[in-house]
Amino acid sequence: MSDSASNKEDSIQIEIFPSRILSPETAQKLIGEIYKVDGVIRVMVQGNRLPDKVSAGPGTGEKVEHPLRKPIQIGDQVIELKICAGRIRIELSNAEAKEAIRELCEKLLPFPFEFREGHFFRKKPTVTDYAKLGPEADPRLLGMVDPKAKTNQLVFIEKQEKKDEDE
Repeated sequence: MSDSASNKEDSIQIEIFPSRILSPETAQKLIGEIYKVDGVIRVMVQGNRLPDKVSAGPGTGEKVEHPLRKPIQIGDQVIELKICAGRIRIELSNAEAKEAIRELCEKLLPFPFEFREGHFFRKKPTVTDYAKLGPEADPRLLGMVDPKAKTNQLVFIEKQEKKDEDE
């Protein structure tokens, strides 16, 4: 497996753990701003799944109209929010990005949150990674696969290259 930015020992991993579930609007603002910070390698949003259909009981098979299940826009990509945005884990290449993200959280989150540094992303492939992604998987996707999902539902957003103003 190739050595990428996510496999370097000097990368910083942080977790933002708000005291409340983020609304789709707040999640879109926060993730959109995190997306713009230089030095962000990868971001993972974690939370409880929002079902699209009733799985048991009298309304089995009917569509669930959950107020938190809305599309959000990150960069140029629109993503349907399939989870309650609870935790945000971020891998960074430098300490300046960490402080920029802390300032963003203080500005955009009107309620308390935990901001901690630690080891949250895997560095080596797991059996699930191998089974779902194959032997030549992108190192940025390691540890981000849901072992219970029937299909791979990862959303991968590439950062847009900044265009020169002369063009």
